[in-house]
Amino acid sequence: MTQYAFSFDASRCTGCKTCEMACKDAYDLPASRTYRRVYDYEGGHWETSADGRPVPRLFGYHVSVACNHCDNPACMRACPTGALVKSESTGLVRVDAPRCTLCGACAAACPYHAPVVDRSLDRMVKCDGCAERVARGQTPVCAAACPTRALSFGPANQVVEGFERANVAPLPRKSVTGPNLYVRPSANAQPATTLDGSEWTGERPAVSAAGYVSNPAEVV
Repeated sequence: MTQYAFSFDASRCTGCKTCEMACKDAYDLPASRTYRRVYDYEGGHWETSADGRPVPRLFGYHVSVACNHCDNPACMRACPTGALVKSESTGLVRVDAPRCTLCGACAAACPYHAPVVDRSLDRMVKCDGCAERVARGQTPVCAAACPTRALSFGPANQVVEGFERANVAPLPRKSVTGPNLYVRPSANAQPATTLDGSEWTGERPAVSAAGYVSNPAEVV
């Protein structure tokens, strides 16, 4: 199996959200829904120097995240009916709609908020990595639209040097699901932790990053 992955160069991302909007346009998503999200993550503190001057220790950067088509998907583990399926040829995770009962277990389990219960369509919806485009040898629309080439897509075993499996805040530690998102972090990137600094244990923290959904089961 060829496992496909997204690569994200945080040092190139300007936070323009073109990737997010390209996906919404391609799949005609309503204003309230996105399959890809660009998070603005910032924080820090002030310290006092030896001579009494205030010194800023601040950080701020962007992270573009969709479904990461994980090696060990939490959504698949949680689904009681097997409605989440990982492709044997691409490693992309999709929804088998006839099996979905709208229980929301996958939405509650996914630390990346990828699956969403859609009552109007009577099924779960999520990013499928633009599987039809990939089958035609094309790039997912989000990566194709990125004006700074901060986002790219291809076989995980061909990710270039300098990128490592996603392990930056506000994302959970990579050991949770083995996400197929590889990141070249910005100079001030923070390590993936829960808000209190402890290691992620499987419960999703209410991350205080702009645009980050903290509701454990996003239902629309």
